[in-house]
Order: sequence, then C-alpha cells, then structure tokens
Amino acid sequence: MKTKSIFVAVLAVFALVLSACAPAVSGSTSRTLSVAGTGQAFLVPDIAYIYLGVHTEMPSASEAVTANNAQTEKMIAALTDFGIDAKDIRTTNFSIYPFDKYDPLTGTPTGEKYYSVDNTVYVTVRDLGTLGDLLDTVVSAGANTVNSIQFDVANKDAALKQARADAITDAKAKADELSATAGVQLGEIQSLSFLDSQPFPAFEGKGGGGGDAAAATVPIQPGQLTFTVTVNVTYEIK
Repeated sequence: MKTKSIFVAVLAVFALVLSACAPAVSGSTSRTLSVAGTGQAFLVPDIAYIYLGVHTEMPSASEAVTANNAQTEKMIAALTDFGIDAKDIRTTNFSIYPFDKYDPLTGTPTGEKYYSVDNTVYVTVRDLGTLGDLLDTVVSAGANTVNSIQFDVANKDAALKQARADAITDAKAKADELSATAGVQLGEIQSLSFLDSQPFPAFEGKGGGGGDAAAATVPIQPGQLTFTVTVNVTYEIK
C-alpha cells in the first residue's frame, strides 16, 4: 500500500514538471469598436394622464372620511358626466393620517388633533381639446389637488420604429468614419442594444375645490414631445 502511494506521488510530480515545461498558449483577443447612435421622433400629444384628488381635514377620522367620500363622489360623477369612461378612472391612493394643529402665528401646538384624508384617482383624457374645461369642471365639483398632467401619444409604435432605424444608421455612419480615420476595417457586429427615452412634460399644480368655478378655462399647452432612441453597437475590427 505504501509503495502504491509513493508511485502515485511520483506520477503527480512528473505531470507537474511536464505542465511547467509546456509552451504557454496565448488567449486570443479580438479588437472591437463601440459606437452609440441616436434617432428621434417628434410627435404632438393626443392623450393625457392626470392625478386628481380630494384632500379633507376634520377633527375626527370618521368626519374626515365622510366629508371626503361625499366630495370624491361628486368629483367622479363630474368626470363621468363630462364623458370620461369609467375604465379611464382608477383610484391610486386612499389614506388617513392624524396630525397636530399649530398656531399659525406662534407655531406652537394647540393641543388639537386633526385627521387628514386623501383620495386620488388617475384619469386618462383622450380628447386634449377638452382638457381645460375638464379641469374647470372637476375643480368646481370638489377636486382640490391636481398632482400632475402627463402628455403622451396613444399610437407611437411606427414613429419609434423609424427612430430605431435612424439610430442604427447613425451608429453605422459613426463607425465607418472612425474606422476610416483609424485605418482599420469593420467586421461583424458583436453586440447591439437600444434604449427608448420617452419624456413626459408635466403640468404641476393644485386647485381649490369647494364650489367656486374658475373664471376661465384653464390654459393647457401640450406642445410637442421628443422621443429619443439610443443604440449601442460594438463592431469587430479586422
């Protein structure tokens, strides 16, 4: 048994010596060129998303909830009466939390405990021509918070497809320019990735609900949206 162990040890040492004497194999590394290309689509918005809500403060939680429910129901009724489909109205937040009242002059606590209730709905507006009138209507109906208005384009697939194609063309032009300047030739594409950037210009504001209608329609300017596509391409260098 001892002789067998010595024999195995000798073989291991011999194999180690052979591996040390063998020529080193250098790893093959390929040269690459990475470029970024961009393409853009300029579109006029035809849809908007709005967060509308009712904020209520009362001395008790039950009073605050009751008042908030009544005011929110009026706001939602105003939305549906205006022509907003029920599927385009979705509750996104309902919260109740207590807070201490403070003297507005001294900033000291008054010892009174109040409760705040918020109910927020997410509304999709598919006719931007009525957006200003819609805001007037819901504010008059009791909405007293407007967290944001985000503009979008309902069908932008074709425009984004063209922007991606333009981004590829831009990347190839840059790669051709760089390779020609460096005196090398481009090979096959090694990797390709892209990112769509879709900005949403937002109108921020708050309205005071309760019954006083605005003197005129809220001015809303959707403007133009710029959708940017960025592609990252890596080419092999011959």
